Amino acid sequence: MTDSNPSDGAEPSDPAVAVVGGGAVGVTAAHDLAARGATVTLFERNDLASGASGRAAGVLYDAYAEDVDAAIGARAMERFRGFDRTLPGFEFTPCPYVIAVREGDEDAGAVPEMVDRMREHGRDVSVVEPDALGERFPLSTDDLAVAAVGEGAGWADPGSYVVALGERAAREGVTIETESEVEPVADAGATLRVDGAERAYDAVVVAVGAHTERFLGAAGIAVPVKPYRVQALTSRVAYDGPMTYDATAGVYFRPHPTGLLAGDGTEPFEADPDAYDREGDDWFVENVSAALRERAAYDPEVERAWAGLCTATPDGDPLLGPVADGVFVAAGWQGHGFMRAPATGEVLAEGVLASLSGAAVGDDGSPWVEAFDPDRFEGDETFEIEEGMSVRNR
Repeated sequence: MTDSNPSDGAEPSDPAVAVVGGGAVGVTAAHDLAARGATVTLFERNDLASGASGRAAGVLYDAYAEDVDAAIGARAMERFRGFDRTLPGFEFTPCPYVIAVREGDEDAGAVPEMVDRMREHGRDVSVVEPDALGERFPLSTDDLAVAAVGEGAGWADPGSYVVALGERAAREGVTIETESEVEPVADAGATLRVDGAERAYDAVVVAVGAHTERFLGAAGIAVPVKPYRVQALTSRVAYDGPMTYDATAGVYFRPHPTGLLAGDGTEPFEADPDAYDREGDDWFVENVSAALRERAAYDPEVERAWAGLCTATPDGDPLLGPVADGVFVAAGWQGHGFMRAPATGEVLAEGVLASLSGAAVGDDGSPWVEAFDPDRFEGDETFEIEEGMSVRNR
């Protein structure tokens, strides 16, 4: 580990970087940092993919209307497809993605404009008349006002991505320490206390998802990130239709190796990341099952129902960048963390190394995304949790 902490704008050779959090974003950042010459240690308090990534739905698409989101989404999908060819143990399965809005839903009128903006970004997305949608896919469409289909989407198993990329990262020199108790040392910059002993680094990347606010708060760093609970289930009955988001019902579903995976949107209140209920609720299973019967004439045989955590911010955009000298954060993806992870990890790796060489957010050529700069908040904001997967948030 280098002892340098440059103040003259020179990047330390082989900078020592600690990445805290063994989910999709943390593993990608660790892998990409090592590929760019850093000496990397990845810490996870349990096993890789044991947190939000291991409970994610694995829905992947690049159909975003906003400029920054579209660019991040496109890069993430490009890397997912590349990993499908080069990363043993990981598979990306192409599958069309349908957004369906029912009659009477006030969001229906926004869909054509949303699709136009997606197409401006080069996305293969189109508005489809409900009757035409029903002819192409095994979906019920009589109650729909409008629908859109994204052709460049797909799905993957999040846990397999984390494990496979973690194994590659280890082969490329990343030291992976699981079952480790890690906490920041207050007022000490990029210093961690690991199993009771202090370790100093050139940079620390915090990618701990729902634990972000508590972890950084222990170092006196305030960030407005709230964890909230979401749910999903798998069914044993075969399903050969598209990935579908029934925006009015707030339910999504996709093919799955056992048959089908489905989930809901958001429980709009803050959850305790250390004490939330990890089992699926009966009401959730009933609501999703009803939506599946109505939209896809699909009668589920539930294999498993579970809950996971997502993270929200006041404006719905993530926090990605520096929060203190040598300390960087990635959090607040509103349920889109896994689908953006390949691009997020890349931005983190390039941004951390640029910051160590003296670059700042907003500089010409900076890898950091200004819209995601954590400095846009004071850290003590109060806000309501809103659904991340919605027509309005595309």
